[in-house]
Amino acid sequence: MCLKTFYYYTTNICSQVKDICNELEVRVLCHKILQNVSILLDADRGSLFLVQGERVASPHPQNGRCLVSKLFDVCSKSTPEQMEQLEEIRIPWGSGIVGYVAESGEPVNIPDAYKDERFNHDIDQQTGYKTRSLLCMPIKDINGEVIGVAQVINKQNDGPFTAYDEKVFASYLQFCGIGLRNAQLYERSQLEVKRNQVLLDLARMVFEEQSTIEHMVLRILTHTQSLIRCQRVQVLLVHEASKGSFSRVFDLEAGDDAEPGTPRTSPYESRFPINIGITGYVATTGETVNIADAYLDPRFDPSVDDGTGFKHNTILCMAIKNSEGRIIGVIQLVNKFDELLFTKNDENFVEAFAIFCGMGIHNTHMYEKAITAMAKQSVTLDVLSYHASASLDDAQRLRTLRIPSSVHFSLHELDFDDIDLTDDDTLKACLRMFLDLDFVERFHIDYSVLCRWLLSVKKNYRNVTYHNWRHAFNVAQMMFAILTETQWWKIFGELECLALIIGCLCHDLDHRGTNNSFQIKASSPLAQLYSTSTMEHHHFDQCLMILNSPGNQVLANLSSEDYEKVVKVLEDAILSTDLAVYFSKRKPFIELVSVDRAVTPAWGECEERRGLLRAMLMTACDLAAITKPWPVERRVAALVAGEFFRQGDLERQNLNLTPIDLMNRDKEDELPAMQVKFIDTICLPIYEAFAVLSPTLQPMLDRVKSNRAHWIEMANNGEKIDYSVHDRDHINERNDKSSISSQNVDDTENTYEGDSSGAVSLSSETNSKYENLENPVVGLLCNNVLTMPRDPNKFCHLHDLN
Repeated sequence: MCLKTFYYYTTNICSQVKDICNELEVRVLCHKILQNVSILLDADRGSLFLVQGERVASPHPQNGRCLVSKLFDVCSKSTPEQMEQLEEIRIPWGSGIVGYVAESGEPVNIPDAYKDERFNHDIDQQTGYKTRSLLCMPIKDINGEVIGVAQVINKQNDGPFTAYDEKVFASYLQFCGIGLRNAQLYERSQLEVKRNQVLLDLARMVFEEQSTIEHMVLRILTHTQSLIRCQRVQVLLVHEASKGSFSRVFDLEAGDDAEPGTPRTSPYESRFPINIGITGYVATTGETVNIADAYLDPRFDPSVDDGTGFKHNTILCMAIKNSEGRIIGVIQLVNKFDELLFTKNDENFVEAFAIFCGMGIHNTHMYEKAITAMAKQSVTLDVLSYHASASLDDAQRLRTLRIPSSVHFSLHELDFDDIDLTDDDTLKACLRMFLDLDFVERFHIDYSVLCRWLLSVKKNYRNVTYHNWRHAFNVAQMMFAILTETQWWKIFGELECLALIIGCLCHDLDHRGTNNSFQIKASSPLAQLYSTSTMEHHHFDQCLMILNSPGNQVLANLSSEDYEKVVKVLEDAILSTDLAVYFSKRKPFIELVSVDRAVTPAWGECEERRGLLRAMLMTACDLAAITKPWPVERRVAALVAGEFFRQGDLERQNLNLTPIDLMNRDKEDELPAMQVKFIDTICLPIYEAFAVLSPTLQPMLDRVKSNRAHWIEMANNGEKIDYSVHDRDHINERNDKSSISSQNVDDTENTYEGDSSGAVSLSSETNSKYENLENPVVGLLCNNVLTMPRDPNKFCHLHDLN
């Protein structure tokens, strides 16, 4: 080569090197390298691939690394902006010409690409471009480590690339390797700055913001997913009583933030199966687990992927500890993007991140416990200021009274009416139910304790318009009548029957005349204690408080096993009076009824069937006023309307809200039509099901239909429900006849608590679901469904209308 040519190439190389020395943005640098190489070698176009991933200890080195096209097919006229619009091409380590060069570290010069078996013809077919000659060389850093591969295609004169071209290419790529490494270091330093900023933001949130655990975990998940880009991130909180299990599981999946609607303020929970083998291992040992291939790790359970359309590949799982070093949770990252492995750098960052996460979760737990304690204190003080256990004198007086028979009180009648009973009579009737069901003898209940417990339960009902002691007594009577008339007490057994009767008597304890929705709207202490089934949880807690208070321990002589069973059934029974729970269980119950069509002995041997039957019985008894003769139903509906209108007044006056139609005094003329809607959507399906299970209960369904006709007639005639005060006066007059202390005071004017109605009304949430329903046809369609010959398909189809 002549001196003039050498001088030209040397000057050109110096110029090109100078052009790349000051560039620190990787993509722009790669574009400059390719354009400069094409000029130096007189090539038509070029491509550059960078190594991603780290070398792992494996028989297959490619498991840890691959080659990614930062820029592909760059020509002299290309711009970085145009190149950014192209999709990345990924080449496995050791695959094809580029993979071979990366693996071997040796250049490849091919005069005719189509004659080399390593050449991939698919790229030409996709692009329509014909590759002839090809020169491919590794880019190495100062330590000789391959960090990329550069490739030029088609010498402009249609000839092959020469040995001199190889020397020029190699000389230039030495400088390119240094420049690329510098740019990558700069990119990593910028990422570290961003990560440190995230840690600072999280630290500030930990120490400045006392938020909910949901909000805290959402911030953790979003920050983690944005910095270590992966398909899923999970935070699993360790159960305090068992280190190997989890109390709550929060998750975030790539793309969740792209969902339409308002931004989420809390993360998703328990959407995906938990791989307990790995997360449980980390939760118990505290060790970090970084898995390159989940299916090769014996701790991974492949069944978690079955039927999900998702496959676990790479997993990084690490313990979250509080300031005392105790493990309080686990953070798990699944499937790093671009099929990459989680690196040591990822581990270091997650470890630092987990420290702040632990502090944040711990602080939030402490804050929530403080809020809960304050709410409990407020509720407890309120309850204690209002309630007291019944006196021994009152219990002794009740104990000495003669208890008439169940026939005398008509306790077995499904159309029972308590209008002529005094409060003393209701207590004596309750004692008769306990005696006839053999609870006193069978469970060794002290009769004096039973008397005092009944008086305490009665005393813990506030003197509200409807959800008072009388309502609880009527619910218990209906349960007694159904259990005895259908002989279902044999299916449940004496222990569960005891829990059901106690549950009925206690299911509305300390009701304040307002529902669950009101608790949430008013941000009451009860709403802070219980996020779902607010008042039902409170009723259950009140029930346990009375059962465990001195002198009221009617379950004292049960074995610990029997006591636990009664409490469990009792809790399920009381929570089942929430209509939201009723809706969740109604469909499986009706499907079961459509198949069996009778309560058989097999039900007694199956806990699931008994559980469904108990839950539906609680609802049927709670709503039983709708099954009574029309005069009783109309009287009770007036009481419910009065209580609802009073809640509506409180919402207007104290919360500055417009009440729903059912509680809006201005919409009282629409109440008959709303009663029809309530019967169709809530009542008919359950009483139709019970009429199928037992012909004895058919009269209940008949009276529901009859009452529905009366409500339709009232709606058509424009009649209103008379909820005037004389009904309340009659109740007070009736209570005055009682010889046993009844010192309840109506103090609900300044009370902002309550629960969902279990009488003849919809909770506000359920009511809003149906408030736009015009001309309901559900009841009309279903009227005869359950009395028809067995046709499960037709039955289920009609049920879906609900």
